Amino acid sequence: RRKLRSDVATAFPNLSAEQLAEFIPNKEELNVIKIYSHKGEAITVYMNNRNPLLFEIEKTLYPTVYTLWVYPDLLPAFSTWPPVLQKLAGGADLMLPGVVVPPSGFPQVERGTLCAVTLLGNRAPVAVGVATMSTAEMLAAGMKGKGFAVFHTYLDHLWEYGDKSCPPTLAPLVTDAAEKESAEDEEETEGKEPVISFSTDPLQHVDVGDLSLKEQEELHENRTEDTNSEVQQEAEDSRTPQEQMDALFNQCFFHALKCKVKKSDLPLLTSTFLRSHMFSCCPAGQQLDIKRSSYKKFSKFLQCMQQQKVLQVKELSKGVESIVEVDWKHPDIRAFAVPEGIPSASSAQDNKNEDREQVYHAPEITPLYGVSAKMMPLFQESGHRKGSILSSSEVRNIIINYVKTNELVDETNKNFVKVNAILCDCLLDKSEQDEISHLKWDDLLSRCLERMQPLHQVTFFGQEPVVRKGNIEPIDITVAQRSSNKKVTIIKNLELFGLDPQSVANILQQKVQASATITPLPGSKDRVQVQIQGNQIQHLAKMLLDEYQLPRKYIQGLEKAPKVGKKK
Repeated sequence: RRKLRSDVATAFPNLSAEQLAEFIPNKEELNVIKIYSHKGEAITVYMNNRNPLLFEIEKTLYPTVYTLWVYPDLLPAFSTWPPVLQKLAGGADLMLPGVVVPPSGFPQVERGTLCAVTLLGNRAPVAVGVATMSTAEMLAAGMKGKGFAVFHTYLDHLWEYGDKSCPPTLAPLVTDAAEKESAEDEEETEGKEPVISFSTDPLQHVDVGDLSLKEQEELHENRTEDTNSEVQQEAEDSRTPQEQMDALFNQCFFHALKCKVKKSDLPLLTSTFLRSHMFSCCPAGQQLDIKRSSYKKFSKFLQCMQQQKVLQVKELSKGVESIVEVDWKHPDIRAFAVPEGIPSASSAQDNKNEDREQVYHAPEITPLYGVSAKMMPLFQESGHRKGSILSSSEVRNIIINYVKTNELVDETNKNFVKVNAILCDCLLDKSEQDEISHLKWDDLLSRCLERMQPLHQVTFFGQEPVVRKGNIEPIDITVAQRSSNKKVTIIKNLELFGLDPQSVANILQQKVQASATITPLPGSKDRVQVQIQGNQIQHLAKMLLDEYQLPRKYIQGLEKAPKVGKKK
């Protein structure tokens, strides 16, 4: 404890002897715990009986936000805009364009100086970081580039070790003489108010001269309906951000079921339900983010609703979940009332298809490779086992490192790699083993990828990535001939790309004015295909490529479009 007090005094010379004794008391309990960052770095955390006070990385002490709320002037502070807090809490560093230049100018710091980050209008720090350049360099750079490497923020995991309290509202220091006089005049006219008041929302800050609690209560009694709604909003904001996001998901969920989904829409892809129905029910100025809720995954949220017997979810095709049943008589659906200012059921239904087109986001598809039993000897040196999942770039780096470590690059021609026993067993067929002693780099890498287990990762907008075996099946478009020489266009595998077959059929039917139906996919138990009269490949190509922004390589059959001038 004595050594810690000495280290703190050295690290933070601004602390007086009294503050130091209060900060590291002699008799109160002080705990030391060790945690690990996402990068694997060991971090020592010093805690009192309630909150983390300091954390130590590579023998350097850093104060937590809990400490800085008690000693707000411990570090030089730089202000940013309130919306930036969410980015910092998500792991971003503070860029200079987001730093607010005060009238009195920046504090003078050098590169590597420990600094605090505050929100505009509040002196209570919300982040701790290190300056990546001096004050002079910041100004010389035109306030562009990275300004601060952020280590710890309000709302991060270290903050969660404490009592999870919100930042206090600390009035900014008045440095200018004229400003100081005006501030004193305001205090005289409005009466003395406490400088520190605890706020439940870090993005909203109360000025020093606000009304007292009693005056606010009197004012609330005389407010109109509009003001009452604001008071209700403030009450809702007293909840934690996680509770607010949970409530928003519940509201949008029941709103979507009551006003946007019909029985004929079932079965409905869960990704379509989230993207096309729940997102459009979100109030203006708010955004659904499952990662900021207590559920973390949309599938867990739906499991919770399924436990409450609101709906039933099934995996109709591998890795793709659908809502198959909804209890429309459920008390929660019946009792739900659409909040004011949000479109009602009729207007939502009128714009249903239009919304679906506008909000669709093509999934991110990443080819992956699994280490097979045959390839395992080649990947053992890098610490990978059978079944390890790697991206193509990771495979490439592992192979390059293996070749260089084992000195297999041909000395006379560096475009070739010598084939040793392991490369021979893993990459060459039996008929080639006696004939091939060298391989070109490209041939080496392509052979390696060909002999690994193919996988792919699909990331739908707003959802967690899903890894599936094999290569992704493309959207398959074919033209079939029916009786009387009539042609029909058949579209398969739309569900794999997060597209609702029924929605696509409805949109196509409106665009081409032709009959469109949904039929079971032959050879598959639960999947369906879209069938529309005529050769509609040109319209499909425009929809899938231009409107939905799907890559051409994931669409099969576009070459069967009718020739210009010919009958469809």
